[in-house]
Order: sequence, then structure tokens, then C-alpha cells
Amino acid sequence: MKYYIIAGEASGDMHAANLVKAIQRIDSNAEFRCFGGDMLQEAGAELFIHYRDMALMGGIEVLRKYPVIRKNKLLCRQDILNYKPDALILVDYSGFNLPMAKFASENNIRVIYYISPKLWAWAKWRVKSVRDYVQKMFVILPFEVDFYREHQVEAEYYGNPVLDSITNFEENYRIDADFNAKNKLGDKPIIALLAGSRKQEIDHLLPEMLAVMPHFPGYQFVVAGAPSISADYYEKYLGGTAAKIVYDQTYPLLKHAQAAIVTSGTATLETALLEIPQVVVYKTSPLTFFVGNFFVKIKYFSLVNLILDKDVVKELLQENLAGDIRKELDKILFDKDYHDNMLENYRLLRNELGRAGVADRVAERVYRIINS
Repeated sequence: MKYYIIAGEASGDMHAANLVKAIQRIDSNAEFRCFGGDMLQEAGAELFIHYRDMALMGGIEVLRKYPVIRKNKLLCRQDILNYKPDALILVDYSGFNLPMAKFASENNIRVIYYISPKLWAWAKWRVKSVRDYVQKMFVILPFEVDFYREHQVEAEYYGNPVLDSITNFEENYRIDADFNAKNKLGDKPIIALLAGSRKQEIDHLLPEMLAVMPHFPGYQFVVAGAPSISADYYEKYLGGTAAKIVYDQTYPLLKHAQAAIVTSGTATLETALLEIPQVVVYKTSPLTFFVGNFFVKIKYFSLVNLILDKDVVKELLQENLAGDIRKELDKILFDKDYHDNMLENYRLLRNELGRAGVADRVAERVYRIINS
């Protein structure tokens, strides 16, 4: 079977790569081509366009890069037609992928969506595209099944793929006493900074995170470097500070940290499953934030709080971030009851998400759908 996969950012690339490996275990003749990243390529997919050329956030930023996006859509459409896949597998990334679903469906190509875009948060009207053009929707948040059912779409939930990544890490990793020395870090306890995988996120959020450093002289602040962002880009913000950066070690960094400041997204879930206390932040351009207020209508914006439907981690949005981060870190680091309560809720979260082996279960279902 021939599979074409589109994943538009780092987390999607990772989960799609795990799905590719799972499909390979049951389909010995599987061939893959992708619009993705390094991990998909390493898993055996032939890379057509790298997601680093498309990693955008916010409506205004997307508008500025519209000519590039349009060009890539046209290239991707032609590449799909040339490749003639048995199925197109889409991973999140709705602004690009939903039009691709329509295009593929109209050209008699099966469309499978793995990791639903967050239509329940900002674009319920786009569910019609899913209903019309997607043969099967796999969701990774338990409540999404009910959301789609309310819109006459039968979505399937087999667990959250973050569980696979975390479980694999926990089974193979042991705390390394030399972690700090190997990464040229100091001896102070670590506060991890997860500033996102897109340049726009880093521009908005990393300065806010670094601004709290003087208030915690007994700690060292370490950035988890995103694979698609060069060290030179981070240096614009880290220069003149004592903050350090490590690449390709986000999970080990978190396990060696006392706390984390995390950009809203998949990283909040990963941090919680690794049982590291965190404060969740989000910031975009003022215009994008203003426009977004008219469309985004949700109770919470962090995955941890959304899944448990209660305040587990502190969510800080847009204004006065540095001051509020400092107050929240004080509570996480120095209020034992507050710290322990967060960790207890993390354990409830793990129970809610289910068990590992998500990629294998989805791969088996995908294979059955294609062969039916």
C-alpha cells in the first residue's frame, strides 16, 4: 500500500512517524511519501516538503505568508496526484489539511485524519468538511468523540499518542547523574523553558519566560530547543543572560527539572505525563489576539485542564505574563501542598487518557479500512 502523509509541525511529525512505524509492522509492502519533518523521514517516509517552511501560528501571521502557503498547497496537490496513494493521512494542521481532504476526496483518494484539529475550539463550522471529505477521523482527546457525534461524524478514540512517546521514554531512560555536566549546565536546580516549535511562538513567549530569571537566583533556566529552530535564532534572546539551551533532549530535560514554563500545546500534556509541575502560557500578536477573541470560545486552553475539565495548571494569556509567571513559579516551587495537588491531578489525567500502544491500534484500524 502507498500512503501519503501531511504533518505541519514538530509534534505532528513525531506522532505521524510513530504511526508509520506501526503500519510497517503490519504492512510489509508499505510505501510512504510525506509533507513533514525529520522524524517522518527517519521512519522511512520519502520527504517532499519540510514543515519548517510552513510552521506558522495565528491568523495574521498566516495572511502574511499566504503566497508561500498557496504555492505549497499547489505543489502538494500535484505531488499527491503523481504519487497516487491508496490513502492520504492528515495530521492536525487544519488550515492546510482540510482543503487537502477536499482535493483528495474529489480525486477518489481515501482520506484518513489522524489527530483531529481543534475545531471544537474555534471553527465548529468546518466540521462539515470532515463530514463530507474524511472517511475516518481518529481523535486523541476523549471528549472529541462526543463533539463529533453531535455533528454527525463517527470519530474513533484509541488513546492519546503522547502516551506512546512517554511510555517508551520511561521504559528506556534512567536519570543521568551527569546530565548537567554533559550539557554544560551548572549545578543549580533546573527550570525548563518550552517556548514552542515555531519562530512566532518563540518571539512572543521566550522573552517573557526569561524575564523572571532574576527573581529565582537559586535556579538555572534551560530552553528545550525545537529541532527546526537554529541556535542562532535562540541566541537573539539568550544573549546576555545565563540561560542555556539543549537540543533533542526535551524529555530528559523535563525529568531533571523542578518546574517548567510551557507554551500551550502538546508540550503541556507531555510535561504533565512526566509529572513535572508547570505553568502554561500563550501569547500572540495583539491583532491576532483581538480577532481570535471573536472565534475561540473555550473554558480552558491547556490540554491538561481541557481533558480533566478543571483548573489543574495555571493558564496565563497574553498580558503581564512575566509578572504572573513569577507568582505561579513561587507557588509551584515553595508551596508543597500546591505542588503535590498538581501532581495528584496529573495521575488522574494519565488514567483518563488510557493506555499506551495507540499507534499500533490506529495502524491496524487504518490498514483494515484501506483493505476493505
